[in-house]
Amino acid sequence: MSEVSTRAGLPQRLRNMRKLRGLSQQELADLAGVSKSLISAIEQDRAGETRAGTLHKLARALRTNTSILLQGNPVPKEEPPIDAQLWKPVEEALHGKLPQPEEPPSLTDLRSQIDGLKPLLAANRYGEVATLLPFLIRDVDALGPEARTARSRLFNGVGWLAVQLRQWDRAEAPIRQAMDAAEDRLDAAAATATLVWMYLRQGMLTEARELAIRTADDIEPRFSRASSAELAMWGRMLISVSSAAIRDNRPGEAEDAIRLARAAAVRIGYEVESDTSTHRTFGPVTVTMVVAENAGILNKYDTVLKIAERIPPRLLNGDSAGRNRHKLDVADALRATGHPHEAVAVLEDIYRISPEWLIAQRYAKQIMIDTLDRSRSLPPKTRKLAIALRVPV
Repeated sequence: MSEVSTRAGLPQRLRNMRKLRGLSQQELADLAGVSKSLISAIEQDRAGETRAGTLHKLARALRTNTSILLQGNPVPKEEPPIDAQLWKPVEEALHGKLPQPEEPPSLTDLRSQIDGLKPLLAANRYGEVATLLPFLIRDVDALGPEARTARSRLFNGVGWLAVQLRQWDRAEAPIRQAMDAAEDRLDAAAATATLVWMYLRQGMLTEARELAIRTADDIEPRFSRASSAELAMWGRMLISVSSAAIRDNRPGEAEDAIRLARAAAVRIGYEVESDTSTHRTFGPVTVTMVVAENAGILNKYDTVLKIAERIPPRLLNGDSAGRNRHKLDVADALRATGHPHEAVAVLEDIYRISPEWLIAQRYAKQIMIDTLDRSRSLPPKTRKLAIALRVPV
């Protein structure tokens, strides 16, 4: 049970918890590493949207869980990073509004086409995926019960894309349908992993953590007999446990989950697909990148950079979301350790190879805001990136 009523808003919760700890605004600011003016603005409800990273710092200073401060705070509405008109046919297909084909679709062809989405997702070509989805959804509906597995994997991909593009209102229904249609426990776990990810991106830390723990327990494999697919799905779920726990100021639990995930990764020995619906991978490199991510959340920026140096560059080639996320952690660590030009260079490199992915990341926008010195003129390339990220220049 929380010490502070969960019905209270953030300003009241923060003020009450600070007073329960016997701290002045300045003392809390010093402990959290933020300004007193920010504490005052939050408590007086003048701060606008408070960053999740700031709430995590405050929770650590108050020796509480971030979820207590986040509870009841809705995720702010944002302009979606994809043309709404491009998503409209997907929505119509999900509601069964597309005309059915004259000839019945082939299940074999449909499976092949669904598999063909994965390289597009891996390359962050979201516009192309959104263009293809309506016809695949129509065909899987036409095939009915015989296409249950295909339906589960397709709808998980739809949900994953919606989460990636912050289309929260459109994401949960297809994810739930993917869970319901799954004939295999690993397909069901893959859809659950997408739902956990959606909760994490919305700051719903308690929901994410509890669902991830429950699912990891349900699918825990026997190491002596487990396949790589079973180990990978279990390891991916443990990563979700760690990600939720570290953000909820539960570092011990986060470390325990990473330790188990690392054991699964070592057992596999290399990077493998963690599910058959998306391009997500699991293995030693993935676990190492999450360790760096957790260090960044704890403001251990030197640790992030040291970990990044130990990952061979060839293993970070490509444009997958996981590797790009790691590069954002590196950019943020460079910014925080006084290397703004290097931080911007990392962002520019990601934008060069994965523009659709980068503009969908609030994290990237905040790094750019924190890095730019707006009093100086910006090089054209940096100005173009700032505009793409919707950063005032």
